[in-house]
Amino acid sequence: MSIRNKTKHKLQLRASRHRRVRAKIAGTAQTPRLCVFRSNKHILAQLIDDQKGVTLAVCGDAVKSASKKTAENDLKGKCADAFGIGMEIAKKAQELKTKKVVFDRGGYRYHGRVKSLAEGARKGGLEF
Repeated sequence: MSIRNKTKHKLQLRASRHRRVRAKIAGTAQTPRLCVFRSNKHILAQLIDDQKGVTLAVCGDAVKSASKKTAENDLKGKCADAFGIGMEIAKKAQELKTKKVVFDRGGYRYHGRVKSLAEGARKGGLEF
């Protein structure tokens, strides 16, 4: 298998995981979906109301610089950024008077930056 085919295969696997996750969860106005997108350089979190098809809030390190000082003791680099983004998205959710969300990991495995973002959102006051 060539490198190009391996990359295509990895993307297809992620897409199938994402479809499988999205078939089971949906966001509403009371409990929006906290959707995570992760690239090699950036991470992005959105609060989405799937019934209306509206994005309620967006936060990411590409959109706005997250505060690294809110990170846990042993987090460094991209994980610290993800933790800060989780805290910021929780703050935006509280401005919308939302405490509960449905977590959509976007087909990514729950570790590393995705896990740090979720922990930051939990520490910020979100429940999921």
